[in-house]
Amino acid sequence: MVEKMNVESFNLDHTKVKAPYVRLAGVIKGNNGDEIHKYDIRLKQPNKEHMKMPALHSLEHLMAEKIRNHHDHVVDLSPMGCQTGFYLSVINDDNYDNILGALEKTLRDVIQADEVPACNEIQCGWAASHSLEGAKELAEELLAKRNEWKEVFAE
Repeated sequence: MVEKMNVESFNLDHTKVKAPYVRLAGVIKGNNGDEIHKYDIRLKQPNKEHMKMPALHSLEHLMAEKIRNHHDHVVDLSPMGCQTGFYLSVINDDNYDNILGALEKTLRDVIQADEVPACNEIQCGWAASHSLEGAKELAEELLAKRNEWKEVFAE
C-alpha cells in the first residue's frame, strides 16, 4: 500500500485517469466559513503526452486573465509542473457546472485572442517563451472534447 501524501494529486492514480477532464481536487474550509474549491483541469494524458512550454505559458497567461471575465471568485489559475494541465482555485462557489461554463467561455476567448496578455519583460518572468498559436491549438483541443470533461477515469 502506498503511503498517503499531503498533496492531493500525489494520491491520485495517474494511470487510471483519462484526459481531458475537469475534476474537483479538493475543498479547503476557512475559519470564517469561506471555502476554496481547487479544480484539476487536465488537458494531456499523464505520462503519455504534455504541453510544450511556450504554448502552456501563453495559455496560462490567457486563461488567468480571461477567466476572471466569466467568474467573479477566481483565486488562482496555475500550471502543473508536469505540463499536463492547470489548477483552478475559486472561493465560495461549489457549482461544478458554473466552473465548466466559465472554462468553456474562457477557452473561446483564447481562440479569439490576438495577443498574449502581459507578454513582455516588465510583466512576465520569461517573456521570450510564448506561443499564441500554440495556446489557441490547446484551447481548441480541449473545447473539441467538451463532452468528456466530466469523465475522469478510464473504464
